[in-house]
Amino acid sequence: MEKIYILDTNVLIQAPYAVECFEENEVVLPMTVLEELDNLKKEEGEKGANVRRVIRILDAYREKGNLLEGVYTGHGGILRVEKNYLNVELPEDLPDHKSDNRILKVCIGLSKESPKQVILVTKDILLRIKAQLLGIQAEDFTTEQVAGHEEQYLGRKEVFVPEVLFKDFKKKGVPVESVYCCDSNGACIHPELFENEFIILRADQSSQKTQLGRVEKGIIRKLEYRKSTPYGVSPRNVGQYFFQEALMQPAEKAPLVIVKGMAGTSKTFYSLAVGLEKVLNDPSGEYRRILICRPNALFDSDIGFLPGNEQEKISPLMRPIMDNLEQLVDSNDRERYSDERELQDKIQEIFDRGLIQTEALTFIRGRSILKTYLIIDEAQNMTPAQIKGIITRAGKETKIILLGDPNQIDRPYLDDRTNGLSYAAEHMKGSPLCWQITLLPEECERSSLATEAIQRL
Repeated sequence: MEKIYILDTNVLIQAPYAVECFEENEVVLPMTVLEELDNLKKEEGEKGANVRRVIRILDAYREKGNLLEGVYTGHGGILRVEKNYLNVELPEDLPDHKSDNRILKVCIGLSKESPKQVILVTKDILLRIKAQLLGIQAEDFTTEQVAGHEEQYLGRKEVFVPEVLFKDFKKKGVPVESVYCCDSNGACIHPELFENEFIILRADQSSQKTQLGRVEKGIIRKLEYRKSTPYGVSPRNVGQYFFQEALMQPAEKAPLVIVKGMAGTSKTFYSLAVGLEKVLNDPSGEYRRILICRPNALFDSDIGFLPGNEQEKISPLMRPIMDNLEQLVDSNDRERYSDERELQDKIQEIFDRGLIQTEALTFIRGRSILKTYLIIDEAQNMTPAQIKGIITRAGKETKIILLGDPNQIDRPYLDDRTNGLSYAAEHMKGSPLCWQITLLPEECERSSLATEAIQRL
């Protein structure tokens, strides 16, 4: 049965191509949606760019026919604009002048007149609730959704291997078809393992014997950088061994690293440690600089009103980066803060030499970034389109590290299934150019209090 999908403005802002995602069904844009797009078309940053893209898409369809009557999308469906149903009555506590309520009027009007099933598509949870109260079916835009947080790819797995193969693991590796795990009933099953997936390997006759490895072309091989101490930092848990392995690999072999984990799992700290090792201590000159971006939920609209130049504008967002640099530049816990000025001078010298740079995420669009160690912190606050824009900016010998916690999202209309970090992780799963790891809550290394809070709160 064909359906009518009525799109809210926020869907188009996040996914400008959304009008083409409903196959052979009918897509309806209420006139108030066009008015909202018109009001937003001069916005700066990602929002304005997406609105202008939507307008160009609509203009292309306008040239093909009359949008009031409907234009075929090329995917078997129809796109049209709806300007009627202004006189549909709503409950008294839903004022007519609000755009959301005008959209609801269109939904009610079409539901009464059309035999087709009418569905409102919006990223606004409250509008979905109001629609339900009025008997209107409403749903989120699911094209960019991935599996829920509990079902998402972890980038790591624990398996068993026959003792005879375990003995030769370091020399020969272990074929993926020879490992197994047990289901809830105790039966042995052969798990699906993806390229670059990290493995905790246990000998099946002595489970205390373990090795750490990674899947590479059908073979589980030992870690190459297990004994490394980048910038004097040593791994403290299994997750950090895996994390270090992904970061230490050259950009040619591992150009994209995606790391998910809660606060305190040393995502930013370890990324900076490896970056400083590569830029300052490694004589090969693998990278010419470290570039750090840290998106903010309202970054596009707020940066222009902050005082100072670009670096001064974004400095409040980079404070967590500076906190980590203080620990790395002076590793002596007791003496680190004895001379604050000397510590700050050491950090400033790194920035003055251009070894570390911080930039607004907005300004990366359109650039090609070469021979750079690029850290995107708090990547869970990016949309799928923004993540794609960043990854496609990577030039030769550039390594991109996406860091974030999908459970700590500050941006409106994003959640653990629609944020750019989770989207990239699920879609890049199995790529030989992408290495992923999810750091577990028990691998929090911030402090004993932080660990205690994780367990109790």
